[in-house]
Amino acid sequence: MKITVKTKNLELTGILQQFVERKICSIKKFLNILKKDTPDGKKTLAEVFVELGKETKHHKKGQIFLTKILVSLPGKSLMSSFRADDIFKSVVGAKDELKLEIEKYKFKNIDKNRRQQRKAKKT
Repeated sequence: MKITVKTKNLELTGILQQFVERKICSIKKFLNILKKDTPDGKKTLAEVFVELGKETKHHKKGQIFLTKILVSLPGKSLMSSFRADDIFKSVVGAKDELKLEIEKYKFKNIDKNRRQQRKAKKT
């Protein structure tokens, strides 16, 4: 799984980079269904793009941070975004939303296969 981190109106520090990678790698277990056999071993087909930004131009009080996560899967892209007053809270919130999106995508495919099997069994 390839993770690309981009920032907007914010400097990417080593601590922030490590935090984002650690949190995003925790969703890797949900993407294990999408594996491809390669000579080096099994490889996940997902690419993850993370955009961290600080929105301060139109807010009067405090800093508002926005985290957008885009996962490119074969045939579909999943996206989540979350706003919070702390950058770390926004990353965790976006990760949780993305986890729900991945579960929907995964179970939709599983249910599709089950429906086809039920139809074949009836006939």
